[in-house]
Amino acid sequence: MTISNEKVVTLVYELRVDNSEGDIVETVKEDKPFVFLYGAGLMLPKFEEHLKGLKAGDKFEFTLKCDDAYGQASEDAVMELPKNIFEVEGTIEEGLLEEGNVIPMQNNDGNKFNGVIMEVKDETVTMDFNHPLAGDDLHFTGNIVEIRDASKEEIDHGHVH
Repeated sequence: MTISNEKVVTLVYELRVDNSEGDIVETVKEDKPFVFLYGAGLMLPKFEEHLKGLKAGDKFEFTLKCDDAYGQASEDAVMELPKNIFEVEGTIEEGLLEEGNVIPMQNNDGNKFNGVIMEVKDETVTMDFNHPLAGDDLHFTGNIVEIRDASKEEIDHGHVH
């Protein structure tokens, strides 16, 4: 069986930034492999392209350029917000507004975003909403552990159960 649409793929990998010698960002091992529904639109399209046609036991190694991954970091995604939006019942939770903290946020349309606190001032908080890997090329090395047909329920729901 080869990787194609409506297959559940189980794989392990090591992810580095920039190239095969770059810093390790993530390691996924066989005791907790990564499992996803191929072709469901949840993965980076170029990531899936590199896996198409592989079989269980096949090894892979490829680099996604940042424009094919999470894009370039954008200055528009760095925002200065009023500090009072972090208040709950008139107070801000102690330790919440510290540089480097990742805070889940929601816009007026109900869309959710994670932002990293860059700076805290008296009246404002500067947050970066870029993806943490924006601006980075991503180098994947790994192997395919298992491929199976997705169930009707998995296909209908668009994800693995």
